[in-house]
Amino acid sequence: MISLQLHITDLLTKALDVCGYDEPAFVKASDRPDLSDYQSTVALSLGKKLKTNPVEIANKLKEALSVSADSLEIFVAGPGFLNFKCTDACLMAYLSKGIAPIKAAASQNVIVDYGGPNVAKPMHVGHLRSSIIGESLKRLCRYKGHVVLGDIHLGDWGTQMGMLIVALQEKHPDLPYFDNSFEGAYPETSPVTLDQLQEIYPQISSRCKEDESLAEKARTATYELQNGRPGYRALWQHFVCVSVNDMKRNFEHLNVSFEQWFGESRYQEAIPSMIAAYEKKGLVRESDGALVIDVASSTDKKEMPPLILKKKDGGFLYATTDLATIEERVHTFNADRIIYVVDGRQRLHFEQVFRAAEKVGHKTTFDFIGFGTMNGPDNKPFKTRSGGAMRLEELIQMLTEEAAVRIKEARGDFETKEDEARAQAIGVAALKFADLQHNPSQNYQFDLKKFMNFEGKTGPYLLYALVRIFALLEKTSEETIDFKDHTLSLSSAERILMLKILQTEEVIERAYQALSPHFLCDFAFDVAQVFSRFYSAHPILSEKDDMKRHLRLWLCTKTKETLLLLLELLGISCVNKM
Repeated sequence: MISLQLHITDLLTKALDVCGYDEPAFVKASDRPDLSDYQSTVALSLGKKLKTNPVEIANKLKEALSVSADSLEIFVAGPGFLNFKCTDACLMAYLSKGIAPIKAAASQNVIVDYGGPNVAKPMHVGHLRSSIIGESLKRLCRYKGHVVLGDIHLGDWGTQMGMLIVALQEKHPDLPYFDNSFEGAYPETSPVTLDQLQEIYPQISSRCKEDESLAEKARTATYELQNGRPGYRALWQHFVCVSVNDMKRNFEHLNVSFEQWFGESRYQEAIPSMIAAYEKKGLVRESDGALVIDVASSTDKKEMPPLILKKKDGGFLYATTDLATIEERVHTFNADRIIYVVDGRQRLHFEQVFRAAEKVGHKTTFDFIGFGTMNGPDNKPFKTRSGGAMRLEELIQMLTEEAAVRIKEARGDFETKEDEARAQAIGVAALKFADLQHNPSQNYQFDLKKFMNFEGKTGPYLLYALVRIFALLEKTSEETIDFKDHTLSLSSAERILMLKILQTEEVIERAYQALSPHFLCDFAFDVAQVFSRFYSAHPILSEKDDMKRHLRLWLCTKTKETLLLLLELLGISCVNKM
């Protein structure tokens, strides 16, 4: 549907031009919906600037607007507010145009970097926010007309790999991966399962902290892996494969997907030539044996340390890998914009990386979406009862079980595989909506009972609103009438619902500009509430007047389309029954 706000803004822009005013048009939903639908304070701004009575300016603009705005009632109120009230025919005409995204001014190649789990470690609740916020932003950018790639950026390269190699060699020294003279084909099947890896890693990590000689062995194994030792590379590939298969299963439950499953390892071979290129440009200096790039600015209000490209022992840091990743994204994938969805505590790191990339000469736009934590009742990061980080699959199972209880309470039965799938969809919807309704930078508290409530601002409430509409529309075989050419007198509830639906594109634009899905959540809840009041105020299927019944069914269809779009952008799957 075309945005009414955008339409009125265009009309006001033309009126400002006709009147000779050099001022940007500004239109928003009215603060007094009982008086008008939209309003503008442009006359107040002009009055202050020109030292002229704003009411006179507003009346002049009203006169210019009346030439082209025959579907709007325009009036001036207060100290110079310009008010717009849409006719019923105008609302029906615009609503009939259907959903048509307000595309970005120019299509861009966008990469969203989110997810970021580590190989051989279980996915836990700490991976949740990056995954679901990033997925929603990817969908939002794609909706606006951009070409978007989601990159998981796996943590698959580092000392933890060396630790696992050493631990496995202790357990199974006869495996061919550890024989430097082995020349045959390595086994296609992994010698360890993911569960075994996840048991081995914390043990070897703890031992390395206490035993320096063991830690040195792990560092040596890491060095040999990174320098291409065949057996270690083959073993590492097994670690990656079993981990990725598990990740895909977890992400599928969350309705999250990635176009690129690239890891840090992908960029290692490109790092030396990248550093050489940076040195040639005069961007690198030596500091205590390390190679660094100065990224401080004269305008900085706090210390900005240099970015370390290469440690004095020859090792590379995350910053080096991140810069190499940017190089590929810019030169191979032609990225115009890269959005990073990561823990807010990494802000300094990414500020250094972005500044270094800009010094190199990259014109790409970088966005840092730093998210807060999901906390437990103690307002500390959510843990299991034993104090560890809860595995993601355990959290999903917990929510699924709670949803199953609610379904059984409501219906009295819970038996089929469809019920199980429905319970999981409801549980995940509860979790995702509870997270996404907050500004990404905010912390929030995990509250299972609150999240699963079928009333209030929750995912299950939105799903229930949709299920109610599905059920209502299934009960009728009447074809939907297009009301663009009809002139009916709307009731207050009908009018409010139309106006709310017609704000959809405005809200999507706001969420896109802010890169924050919480605007979509707020709006979806508003739509569901307004529909509920409309549903309570009017008979629909039992309405005797044919045109009124058709109008209300049409409004149900439009509400359904709006909620489905919003849930799709949030990455929330709907259900057909609850």
